Amino acid sequence: MTNAQISQQFNKLFPNATCELEYKTPYQLLVAVILSAQCTDKRVNIVTKELFKKYNTPQAMLSLSQSQLEEKIHSCGFFRNKAKNILQASKDIIEKFGGQVPSTMEELCSLSGVGRKTANVVISVAFGGDAFAVDTHVLRVSNRLGLADSDDPNKVELALRKFFMQKDWSRLHYQMVLFGRYKCKAIKPDCNDCPFQDMCKFYKKEK
Repeated sequence: MTNAQISQQFNKLFPNATCELEYKTPYQLLVAVILSAQCTDKRVNIVTKELFKKYNTPQAMLSLSQSQLEEKIHSCGFFRNKAKNILQASKDIIEKFGGQVPSTMEELCSLSGVGRKTANVVISVAFGGDAFAVDTHVLRVSNRLGLADSDDPNKVELALRKFFMQKDWSRLHYQMVLFGRYKCKAIKPDCNDCPFQDMCKFYKKEK
């Protein structure tokens, strides 16, 4: 399949794909994405619904101690490291960026706990930029479909950016996330009626 044909198939599968994290500001999105590492969006939304009632700005977040924030985000897993990163990132946003979440890859990646995946989500979702975030779902789908051949998210991101048109990056990211989350799952993927059977390494190997 060509890049346009693959893009068209994802459009048919998930025409209204959007970020499933709930947020109101770039800062809230940043915190939610940090919390989402190794955690479901559903769980993050439950946690942030309560957290953001009072602690929805960098200044408000810094009124919490590390242990207090850990307690509030405990169910998201890796809570000590996530709390540390959120508090340090909040401090940096205030001290280095005037209290506003930056919008460039370099500036976002200077924040504690923020790598290319998190930065790409913020650039795409909060600021409407063209970005291709690579999480575990996108990584798996890309390798299975032969769009990339690497376990390195940065290399996969580069391969996808080269293959697909820039205007489609952000949309395809979320379509591939949903495809990997609900159909092309890590264990027992649903290969029935999949439009990518002819190009899928997993399907060819298993079937």
